[in-house]
Amino acid sequence: MMSAMIRNPFAILAMFLTLSLTAAGTARAQSADDVVWVQIEAQPGLAAATDRARAYTTLLQDVNGFSLGGGWYAIAVGPYRRADAELVLRTYVRDGLVPRDSFIQLSSRLRQQFWPVGANVLNQGVIAAPDSVDSSDPTSPATEAPTEIPDTAPEIADLPPTPQAADESPQEARLSERLLDADQRKGLQIALQWGGFYTAAIDGSYGRGTRNSMAAWQEANGFEKTGILTTLQRAALLEQYNAVLDGLGLQVVRDDKAGIEILMPTAEVSFAEYEPPFAQYNSSGDIGARVLLISQAGDQDTLFGLYDIMQTLEIVPVDGPRERTNNSFELIGENGRIISQTQVSLQDGQIKGFTLIWPAGDEERRRRVIAEMSKSLVRLPGVLDPAAGGADEQAIDLVAGLQIRQPKISRSGFFIDASGAVATASEAVQSCGRLTIDGDTEADVVADDTINGVAILKPRDALAPLAVAAFGTATPRLQSEVSVAGYSYEGVLSAATLTFGKLSDLRGLQGEENVNRLEMVAQPGDAGGPVFDISGNVVGMLLPKSTEGPQLPRNVSFALDRAAITNAASTAGLQIAADSKTGRIAPRDLTLAAQGMTVLVSCWE
Repeated sequence: MMSAMIRNPFAILAMFLTLSLTAAGTARAQSADDVVWVQIEAQPGLAAATDRARAYTTLLQDVNGFSLGGGWYAIAVGPYRRADAELVLRTYVRDGLVPRDSFIQLSSRLRQQFWPVGANVLNQGVIAAPDSVDSSDPTSPATEAPTEIPDTAPEIADLPPTPQAADESPQEARLSERLLDADQRKGLQIALQWGGFYTAAIDGSYGRGTRNSMAAWQEANGFEKTGILTTLQRAALLEQYNAVLDGLGLQVVRDDKAGIEILMPTAEVSFAEYEPPFAQYNSSGDIGARVLLISQAGDQDTLFGLYDIMQTLEIVPVDGPRERTNNSFELIGENGRIISQTQVSLQDGQIKGFTLIWPAGDEERRRRVIAEMSKSLVRLPGVLDPAAGGADEQAIDLVAGLQIRQPKISRSGFFIDASGAVATASEAVQSCGRLTIDGDTEADVVADDTINGVAILKPRDALAPLAVAAFGTATPRLQSEVSVAGYSYEGVLSAATLTFGKLSDLRGLQGEENVNRLEMVAQPGDAGGPVFDISGNVVGMLLPKSTEGPQLPRNVSFALDRAAITNAASTAGLQIAADSKTGRIAPRDLTLAAQGMTVLVSCWE
């Protein structure tokens, strides 16, 4: 097995320097708690290093890959404490799992991590040695662990590799270069740009900037600097560029029902079902990727409607850029778990495109996959039949079988001034990534009285309420009829509903003077809604039921009185209206006023 491995010339030189310095008595003493690695191999190229790292992962635990500089890439296991690293090294060398010239490496010598893709374990502490390592194995001279290269040694990782002989002369390379078409020439510039060697325009024109970048790539990869890539060098550059896509199984998928042909990571996704306008390709690999093909007949109104609908889906997180033109749109949404990118266009009455959902933290591969999918999409005749697929699962929170994004919590609220400021329950605004009023107007908390349980919100865009709360000045009479307006079922219904009851007491159960006790069966979603007297005056705000202490009967509810709400509004710099309407309000007028002032307040992750 060892004879089949590519040898590590740097490791041999490292051992020579280390033994020489040790003999001279200049080796630096290290603490037993140093964070170190067992470097087992180095490769002069990213593609080869990635292949070797992938192979070692099938044999060993804790395999990582790092850039060393100078075009070289190290494969190492760890990070371990010094004692564990020496034990791992002895055991792996004894068992023939790693080359005998493997050695202990310091974190300071390692640069950007390339394996596993998306990982970054440098400076993240240490891990325990694998269970398979035998801690009772005695150290023998034949398998003594080499010490790492001392700090006084030269930076071996930065030494230039010995230039490799070119497969073509510069004149032959120019001739073969002339055979490249425009896309191939641009492809080489893109690969050089990805590798950090080229920063100018991707135009397929090989001027001084392109030639300099080619020379820099040749130097970094151990080739003679000519500024003209030979046939084999061009292949090596493209192999490095495409190494990040290895294992994804990028293949052309032709979906005749959707009328789309596109390159797709077939090792990670496979066809699941049709739910018009989507053909769903769900995760079938390890990373959790998904693809939706989008296909439907329609016009600009259909396109714009799809743009709005897709932004309500759970697979399109809220954060991220989005752009819509007259005949296309692009959506990018990201959170801590996924990044979703959608590209859709309208041509000849057919709306087609795709969505790629990819795990967060793997941005390099995601960008490459999205680029390959975008340039490979071919529009075939026909669109997805609206009747295609099964409609067995139907739910109000699903669109074409996809989950609509749901808030963490939804409660009621009500307008307290003409600019759209809202009073709501304090519990509705805790630990929110964002707050919305009626689903689409974003709002900010301008006052939060957690002791009394009321919060004041201000919309980011001014609103024009149909009705504003008028707070009654008279004290309501005990046992008088009251009602609360709220979104009892947290937005399932499109408008607020009224729940009726009685005023049981002007105080809480423990004598709280700012709380009224109600005889009313209210739902959790009603919390934060306005409480009305028989004249339609707002006399308080419904409080959420406490989950602590004794369980009260279902028909016991509590309302915060108007004084506490007024004080919270004053803290936010607002002035609210008072009124003293008398007489019984007509049911229809009460319903119109309640629905005009009551809003759905949603707290999102």
